[in-house]
Amino acid sequence: MGAIGWSLDTHAPRAVILIRVLVGSVFALEGIQKFLFPETLGAGRFDKIGIPSAQFMAPLTGAVEILCGALVILGLLTRLATLPLLAVICTAIWTTKVPMFAHQGFWTMAHEARTDWCMLLALIFLLIAGAGRWSADYAMAAPRMTGIP
Repeated sequence: MGAIGWSLDTHAPRAVILIRVLVGSVFALEGIQKFLFPETLGAGRFDKIGIPSAQFMAPLTGAVEILCGALVILGLLTRLATLPLLAVICTAIWTTKVPMFAHQGFWTMAHEARTDWCMLLALIFLLIAGAGRWSADYAMAAPRMTGIP
């Protein structure tokens, strides 16, 4: 089974749509805000937290969040779409929450990291479970899984 076949394969329940809408909308909205508010949430923030080439990386990250967030909402190539989002959330945790832990302690970091932690675990869930039965992935894979041409 190739990468596309693996990405489409899912036997997860229909209720996974709730996780997809949650994760996809959070990332898509964060991506949009990087363009709407570049000084506070885009390149300005990236520069402040030490991301190199902030003027390039912030719009790139925003575009990835919008595109992959939309794919997750639709349930289209969901497993593949989670991979760049996992890179985004891991980078966010590394560049913001780890320094916060080092300078302000566990409880401040734990409070501020709650959304990041939820997104990380939800992405891992989608990577493992797939998009669920109410998804474009399932619709595209159903004929292949049932043997219907």
